[in-house]
Amino acid sequence: MLPQFRKPETDSARSQSPMQNLSTSSPPQLSTPQSSLGSRSSVAQFRPNGPSTASVIGADLVIHGNLTSKGEVLVDGEVQGDIYGTHVIIGERARVTGGIIAEECVIRGHLLGTVRGRRVLLQGSSHVEGDIYHQTMAIEQGAFFEGKSRRTDDPLAGIGKGQERTLESGSMPPPPPPPSEPTSTD
Repeated sequence: MLPQFRKPETDSARSQSPMQNLSTSSPPQLSTPQSSLGSRSSVAQFRPNGPSTASVIGADLVIHGNLTSKGEVLVDGEVQGDIYGTHVIIGERARVTGGIIAEECVIRGHLLGTVRGRRVLLQGSSHVEGDIYHQTMAIEQGAFFEGKSRRTDDPLAGIGKGQERTLESGSMPPPPPPPSEPTSTD
């Protein structure tokens, strides 16, 4: 539904020139509809810092490996690895196999793994198999959740020191050293 952007024209408004209309008419008033839990507008309200530009993993993208972001990440594709960020949104068509560590996590799609977040929202279309460690959590009717829900004062405290620094600095963790091959002495 689109809000009404134009007021209905009256006979007096039609008789004025367009330039007079612009100078005398007041700007259109947009009404904000009451939103249900988890709609896009409530997701923006859910975040204390307001809306920002999201990094998008498109529906045609498959990622093998971990993702790290300082901001919002919207996943519509497939991720096989862990996701670290401040705001993570798993779209309806998304499939994630791995953990999510975030300040806020909104799940609409399929997740197989552990979630650690201060605020976690499972929307009606979500399918989650794994444990959730949270400070606050909401589950909409129709959401599938198989696992344990653990409320903790600081759900991000249980992550490893390297991952914690990764979240703060916004950089990827260093790759593990390559396996060394045994040397033989003859």
